[in-house]
Amino acid sequence: MALQDKYASLVSAAQSNGASNLQVREQDNVLYIDGEVPTGEVKDQLWNEYDKIDPDYRSGDLVLNINVSADANATKLTVNTQSSNLNIRKGPGTDQPIIGKATHGSEVTLLSKYNDEWSLIRTDDGEEGYCSTQYLG
Repeated sequence: MALQDKYASLVSAAQSNGASNLQVREQDNVLYIDGEVPTGEVKDQLWNEYDKIDPDYRSGDLVLNINVSADANATKLTVNTQSSNLNIRKGPGTDQPIIGKATHGSEVTLLSKYNDEWSLIRTDDGEEGYCSTQYLG
């Protein structure tokens, strides 16, 4: 099965939910989906669709590079880890790669709550990803 066929419903969901600058390309047996969505909730929907196709994101054959529009309504929260930095991950799960960190006491922008455990955030430096909700306040 070609990767574009495997992930066709994910690409379709991105298109139907208003993704802009959407680019889909295959390289070295990995499908890359890049673009921008209007809200954090739409990004969460795409991760949910991805999880249906590849439970727990085990295949390693997709890179989902979707960011939330800078114009999205958002709330500011403070990182309330004990003393260490908060890991920011590519997707919602500890199995996802760490793509950044937010320092203890820093302010981040909440873009959406993926579920009770994971939230989509953006740092003041523009780093966007998922973190454990328990460390936001």
